[in-house]
This record gives sequence, structure tokens and C-alpha cells, in this order.
Amino acid sequence: MIRLTNIQLPLDHDEQALSDAILKKLEITADQLIDFTVFRRGYDARKKNSINLIYTLDASTRQDDFLLEKFIADQLVKATPDMEYKFVAQAPENLSERPVVIGFGPCGLLAGLVLAQMGYKPLILERGKEVRERTKDTFGFWRKKVLNTESNVQFGEGGAGTFSDGKLYSQVKDPKHYSRKVLNEFVEAGAPDEILFVSKPHIGTFRLVSMVEKMRAKIIELGGEIRFSSRVDGVDIKNGQIRGVTLSTGEKIQSRHIAVAIGHSARDTFQLLLDNGVHIEAKPFSVGFRIEHQQSTIDKARFGRNAGNPILGAADYKLVHHCKNGRSVYSFCMCPGGTVVAATSEEGRVVTNGMSQYSRNERNANSAVVVGIDPSDYPGGPLAGLDFQRELESQAYVLGGENYDAPAQRVGDFLKGKPSENLGSVTPSYTPGIKLTDLSKALPDFCIEAIREAIPAFNRKINGFALDDAILTGVETRTSAPINIKRGDDFQSINTKGLFPAGEGAGYAGGIMSAAIDGIKIAEAMALSINKEF
Repeated sequence: MIRLTNIQLPLDHDEQALSDAILKKLEITADQLIDFTVFRRGYDARKKNSINLIYTLDASTRQDDFLLEKFIADQLVKATPDMEYKFVAQAPENLSERPVVIGFGPCGLLAGLVLAQMGYKPLILERGKEVRERTKDTFGFWRKKVLNTESNVQFGEGGAGTFSDGKLYSQVKDPKHYSRKVLNEFVEAGAPDEILFVSKPHIGTFRLVSMVEKMRAKIIELGGEIRFSSRVDGVDIKNGQIRGVTLSTGEKIQSRHIAVAIGHSARDTFQLLLDNGVHIEAKPFSVGFRIEHQQSTIDKARFGRNAGNPILGAADYKLVHHCKNGRSVYSFCMCPGGTVVAATSEEGRVVTNGMSQYSRNERNANSAVVVGIDPSDYPGGPLAGLDFQRELESQAYVLGGENYDAPAQRVGDFLKGKPSENLGSVTPSYTPGIKLTDLSKALPDFCIEAIREAIPAFNRKINGFALDDAILTGVETRTSAPINIKRGDDFQSINTKGLFPAGEGAGYAGGIMSAAIDGIKIAEAMALSINKEF
């Protein structure tokens, strides 16, 4: 087959336009085209009142080889790559010790699934509950302010990505097409087929819940095992080799191949690993606020008269500003048509995040507006970033009234440096609730200075971004783990053999897709390591 990229057509094109575009590009007649499929569809909204759709198409013709030779110098006409996933190993018949995966978020889920598909019958340990029980606990916290520190937005089956927008795109390099493996598994588990071809696929929370359940069932059917409410409280490391773990139940599990896919909020596990000599380094991360606008404001700013077009859906944005004080401020985890949610996992702290459903039809758009920081901003040991996060989260808890309400402020008041006393046209979506206050007390001065400079700059790109009535809610602290559990080319810890640091919590991913891809890489590395010992 032949892959054609950058095929541009008007937003309102008819069905015949795609095949016509192929015929024109390849300079062939209709009888020479056998069929075609859409590999990817995106859009170019730089001219918001004249938006083009941009396609990548896979076409089958009666003379593929001839055409590929004819267009050999054209970078937009290439052979369709082989994107079928190929397993790197199969489990030996006399496998005596199961590989262990700690954590059942996107990274642990894909690591466990691929290990199971290769016959390794992995044991997966998850400190939180299965996804439906976890959902009840999470909604219970949002509605009644009763926090379960082991079952919440951060901990439980599906990981933090379950309560998010369900974005399935990433900027990581993917020469082996692992992302296609992830998308195919998600579709098989019930995700809509469109995630295979839209340029910015997403699923949403409710669909993720049922998908995770089906993928869990598949792992079990293949011989894997998942244990919930099984926090790892001890590790057995001798002579630089991991030998097993001890669970919160007191049970000891032996394994010389253990993946640590614990997410960015398992602070006690980070401490446990450090205390047992695992090499960990501090790394940069970001902190800031959630900002909310009416979704209609963003749609109009991005799409103009095309706002509301069902192909375009709810508009998103991606913004960055480099400030005079040397800091960078950027939008993060933008959730069109979504809500701001309470995301703490520790008592007496307030943390915000964003979430939306597949429909993206809630009234508001939200995203994080965050400032990049690095270890020089929080000097100390490898885990000093955790203390920095906790300090901000505790301060937000106090500013919010010490009842899990979040501190909030209208953008106009924030820019003027005065506390907010009333709401305007934008109704905050955060539950349990918000308390209007002065957010300048919620972050270090250099962060406040940078965000105050960035918001008007963002307004020049998204008209209405600096709207007086837009709402800021604090604080956003868990954009990523503030640590990196260093690993080598074999994906094992640089000083602990058999320990495979994985995903976002180890510093190797930043979202559902990149975490899932890392999970596949970890599964492959574990399988090859196990087989090498036989």
C-alpha cells in the first residue's frame, strides 16, 4: 500500500473528495485505485474562518510498486509501514518465578497485558481498589469530602489517567509504532474506532472505566493475576539485586524481575525505594493553577464561524510563554468541555486536576497554567520536590478553608493583585467547592509574577483568555513526578538489577499514551531479561 500525507481538503468537503485527491496526487485514473483508508485526520485552524482538514491516507492501487518508484523523491508519498506489533519473546515452559508489576495505571496495565500475551503470567499489585469501587470512593470525596487515601483520583485500577480527559496522543518518538498497539488494544476493549485515525484521540473517564475492566479480564484469561488493595510496604534487595517485595497484608512475594509503575503520587513508595538504596534523582516539574473559561469562548477564539462543527468538536489549545524573569509558563492537560477535579491523595492537602468525558459537552473549558521549576528551586535530597509539593498543597488547603474546598480567584482580580469577592460569568466546576481568595499566597512569588505576565500574552493568541471573569483554582502540583528513578539501556535501575523503573512515576512518561508505550517497552525488557537467565 501507499501512504499519502498532508492531503488537505476544506472542512465541508464531500465523500468523493478523498478519492479524487488520491487520484490527483498519484496521477492515476479511478479504475487504478482499488481502495483506501484514513490513517489520520487532523485540521489546520490557523485561519479560523477557513479551516482545512489534513489527511494521511493509505491507498491500494493496481501499480503500487511503479508509483512508489515514480514518486521516490516525494516525501509525501511513501510505502505504508508495517505497524503490526510483534512480540519479542515467549515465556519458557519451565518458568518458575512470575514477573511482578507494581501499579495498574496505563503503564502497568500495558506492561501486564503484553507480559500476559507473551505467556509470562504476571502478578500485578495495585494499592488501590478495582475501578468501579475506586470510582465510588472518588465521587464520594468530591461530594462529601471524605477522603480515602488508598482509593482516589491518584490510586486504584486505571491510575490517574482514569479521571482525566483520556487523551491518547503524545509527542514521544515512536519508531516501532507502539502507540498503534496501544490504540488497537483500547479499541478491542471498547474504545471508539475513531481513536485510530483522529489526530488528537481521547476517550473520557466513563469509557475508560469499562475498557480497563475488559483489559483486566484479558490479562486474567491469559494467566495473569491482579491483586487490589495490595500496597508494597517493603522491598528485598541484596547485593544490588531485587529479590521480592512485602505487601501491606504482610505477605512476601519473591521475584527477581519487578516493574515499578507506581505513578507520580506514590510518595511513600519513592521513600521506600530510596531508603533501600535505589538510585533516585530530583528532576524538574511544574506548578500552577487551573484556569476555566466558558467553552464557547475558546471555540469562538479558535474556530471563528466554524465553532460548533461536529468534526472539530470542542476546541482545545496549547500555549507557552517565556517570561522576563527567565521562567516558562505553559498550558498543560487542557480539557475541553470538562471539569476541574479534586485530586489529592493525602489528608489536609488540596490538589487540582482536569477531567472530561468523551462527549466534552460540559459548559467550561479548563487547563493547567503552570510554571516550570527545577531542583535549584527546592534544594535538598532526591525527594525534596515532594516536600515542595506538599508545602504548596497544604497552603492551598488552608487558603480554601481547611475543608478540601479549593482557593480560587477571578482572573481580572488576580492580574490586579486584589482578592476576589464574587463570581462573574464563569461558574467554577471544582467539587467539593471553592473559596474566593487571593491566590498570590498560594505559590512562590516568582511563579505568581510569571503567570501574571503569561496570561495577557496568552490572550493575544486566544482572545478572551484574560477575561476578567475567567476563574483560577489552585493548586496544580502533580504535573509529573519530581523524581527520576534512573535506569540503563536495559530498562533496569542503574544500581538495582531486576528492578524496572517505569512510566510517569519513574520520570519516563507524561500522560496515558507515553506511559502505555513505556509499559510495552518494560514488558519487552523484562521478557528478554527473564529468557536470558534460562
